[in-house]
Amino acid sequence: MSGPPTSRAERRRATEARILDSARTLFAERGFDRTTIRAVASAARVDPALVMQYFGTKRELFTRAARVPASPPGPVGPDGDALVEHLLTGLGLKLGGLPEGTLATMRSMLTDPDAAEHARRALGARIDSVGAAVPGEDAGLRAALALTTVLGAAIGHRLLGLPALRDASPDRVADLLRPALRALTQPPGPDR
Repeated sequence: MSGPPTSRAERRRATEARILDSARTLFAERGFDRTTIRAVASAARVDPALVMQYFGTKRELFTRAARVPASPPGPVGPDGDALVEHLLTGLGLKLGGLPEGTLATMRSMLTDPDAAEHARRALGARIDSVGAAVPGEDAGLRAALALTTVLGAAIGHRLLGLPALRDASPDRVADLLRPALRALTQPPGPDR
């Protein structure tokens, strides 16, 4: 078991991590616009000037705090039912909890252009991955509709706290979404 940081570099890394943790929490709770450097400094128990020294600007602090470790989108194969279950598994994780960096981006994306661009890039990569597994010439559109449906459910549950979503179990939400996601991700019928 290691004790408190002893070297100057270790203390600096520990302080930086404490500032980032505080920033993640506040950005997730309040969004970009309503989070101040002073509030982050207070939560991290440091002087606001130190926050600026480490991160330069509120924008850079947000960028670092909202960064979520890249995780591969996961294998998305051509099996339609497996793809639907993959999307619903992601929804279960989203209803159960999201990383604070993701919450910070989601809470900020409607009021902050940089957060919106970050969300657009991340969701775009995911749409491309899912779209590659969806048959049909409008695969990208159908993948985008499937993923934004799942995202909408997560936003309604986690950020808005809509009672109908908040009070439903993730399994019940998944059961209700399954037919819609199947319709979007499986081969189009002759009338499509």
